Amino acid sequence: MHRLRHLLGPCLVVAIIGAGCSGSDSAEPAETTAATTSTVAEVTVPETPSTDAAPLAPLDAQVQPGPEQVAVLDATPGADLVLTGDGGSFDGTVDEQGSLLWRRVPPGSYTITTADGSAASEALEVSTLDAHPDSSFYEAQEIGEGFGYLTVRDGTSLSINVALPGPLEAGPYPTVLEYSGYDPSNPDNTTFAQLFTGLGFAYVGVNMRGSGCSGGSFDYFEPVQSLDGYDAIETIAAQSWVQDNRVGMVGISYPGISQLFVARTQPPSLAAITPLSVLDDSYRATLYPGGMLNTGFAGEWIAERQAQTAPFGQGWTKERVDNGDETCEQNQRLRLQNPDMVQRIRDESVYDPEVYDPLSPANFVDRIEVPVFLAGAWQDEQTGGHFPNFLDRFTSAPQFYATLVNGLHTESLSLGIAGEYVEFLQLYVARTAPDLTALAFAGPLLSSAITGVTGLTVPPSELAGMSYDDALAAYEAQPRIRVLFEEGAADGTPPGSPLPRFEARFDSWPVPTAQAQTWFLTDNGLLADETGAPDAPPASYVADPDAVPDTWYSGSSSDIWRADVSYTWPEQPAENSRQWTTAPLTTDTAIVGTGTVTLWLRSSAEDTDLEVTLSEIRPDGTELYVQSGWLRASHRTVDEAASTDTITVQRHLAADLEPLPAGEFTEVKVPVFPVGHVFRAGSQLRLTVNAPGGNRPVWVFDTLPGGETNEIAQDSAMPSALVLPVVPGVEAPAGVPPCGSLRGQPCRAATAGVAGG
Repeated sequence: MHRLRHLLGPCLVVAIIGAGCSGSDSAEPAETTAATTSTVAEVTVPETPSTDAAPLAPLDAQVQPGPEQVAVLDATPGADLVLTGDGGSFDGTVDEQGSLLWRRVPPGSYTITTADGSAASEALEVSTLDAHPDSSFYEAQEIGEGFGYLTVRDGTSLSINVALPGPLEAGPYPTVLEYSGYDPSNPDNTTFAQLFTGLGFAYVGVNMRGSGCSGGSFDYFEPVQSLDGYDAIETIAAQSWVQDNRVGMVGISYPGISQLFVARTQPPSLAAITPLSVLDDSYRATLYPGGMLNTGFAGEWIAERQAQTAPFGQGWTKERVDNGDETCEQNQRLRLQNPDMVQRIRDESVYDPEVYDPLSPANFVDRIEVPVFLAGAWQDEQTGGHFPNFLDRFTSAPQFYATLVNGLHTESLSLGIAGEYVEFLQLYVARTAPDLTALAFAGPLLSSAITGVTGLTVPPSELAGMSYDDALAAYEAQPRIRVLFEEGAADGTPPGSPLPRFEARFDSWPVPTAQAQTWFLTDNGLLADETGAPDAPPASYVADPDAVPDTWYSGSSSDIWRADVSYTWPEQPAENSRQWTTAPLTTDTAIVGTGTVTLWLRSSAEDTDLEVTLSEIRPDGTELYVQSGWLRASHRTVDEAASTDTITVQRHLAADLEPLPAGEFTEVKVPVFPVGHVFRAGSQLRLTVNAPGGNRPVWVFDTLPGGETNEIAQDSAMPSALVLPVVPGVEAPAGVPPCGSLRGQPCRAATAGVAGG
């Protein structure tokens, strides 16, 4: 446990989640996506060569076939090559590093020839994605402590770093693996290694292909990356120092999302996964919420991934090469074959199922067959709070647990979650009775480094002192969905502390007792139980995305997690927004889940961008941010099969894009991201509609220019409405939390509002 004392370094949190830090090679994590596209030319049927042709010279290059890929290394720069075989013919030009990579090649037999027909390779085989190596492939590799490499099925080597909690001969040890395109194998970035070895686990950090010192070319979550994860799990599990020859996966954000992709390949030796702060749908959750490109965090993250996966894009790799690491140097050769992800995300602005379906975990988490512990925050400023919409899809996981909380990207590491997280790893990976003794030291240390709050303790465990069997039974008997409320306002702690004020547990998601409650937008500015009058006039505003600053936070990416963070949550100008507010609530009203705002909209433009925001107007005269939702009106076509009374899912297909009809009101449904919040009796629920801007800390949207006048109907014939899932029986402590105490939820002095009439 002494190793944990090093966690107080200046880049602690940055190292843990991969966010940017001055002097660091890491970059902020997020779960955005660029689509997987082929780099090959149009397929043609090859001609049968003449039997009279003279033998061709051997191709002067290294050829490396793999699962639906063929790489060429050490070829003549500028040479034109042709890959011909069972799946057709593909051409390409060797880059200045002597490399060429064909992606998405149909499985089968192939030969590579020069374009002039003077030289050819030997026959090669492109394998399928489900043709896994025999166990002897993994058992033949010997992995020791410290920095090194493992080899995956196509011969690519991945850089790794292994840290053990004790001497090699004292093993075997329960083992966890972190897998991402950040720098988990960087031997100088040992924060997570120290954390887990302090908890008694062996830790293995593995860099994805095309990142760090790993070989290959990088593309965001292309299939071969998932297979590399499979091979990494099986190779590590085969080592003598791994307890039970089983491996768990750990990580937050990027390495959290990577667990979902690897687990769907079903590595036989995978024990469990713990994805933290993840996304469910690459397009809808983070990259294109509502059909609008998120140029803030999402766009910046993609640009950083592109820069850091260039040859020696991470400084620590150049240092290793300068110190004699020839493997790291050789592994940079395919980097110029990386796709232009920045341009691609702009080109793929609508939902193409062939592109985005494979990159959205909601479409495949039903294939995960190991225990899962998942956690995340409603107001996550990076990956976003859309992720709860896939919690019901983990249908094959024998045990599934999710903890949901208000707050920011690091909330999944907070003290209110850490205990059950560590117990999960102890029960399902270490297979030992839970013991939080080590966490009692590490947890507050980590919490202090993230938030700046000292003197906190890990909540006591209900499993303390139990045998393994009894603890496992008790853990599995609890309701699987845990919702933490009012994180930052726990009694007896400083404001902004990473502990909840109260919690509720539910058997499944969506919460089975949730009831859809509707409030109608009426012309007197009220959210009412009944529709407006038949002759009620519409509300109007001028859409202006520049009316307020794009974001309400201007500090560093890690300072936003501090308890004393300074927010500036701007008020929209009166002419650029409309608001509707309920009468004071007579009872506490718990909202848990996803909502929808139905707007009967008429615009002076063919298209308009919409942002809807929920807030609480409290008896003490303050307004508290709760949640938002977004939609570009031309993307309004709803996927009826995927939608419910409270959940609206847009299709976002190119064929569905439709301008607003001139001079007519049109029904437009805006999804509200999931949230868990209790509106206290005496408070009022407010809905604000405006152009996007001013309601997120680091998200920025590539919006339409604005200037159009938008009208929203408020009459009984066209009933604009807010629908939210209200959960009865949630018992909240008396009194609203102090303004500014809740994590991820800015607070400001309330105004009378811009009435809907």
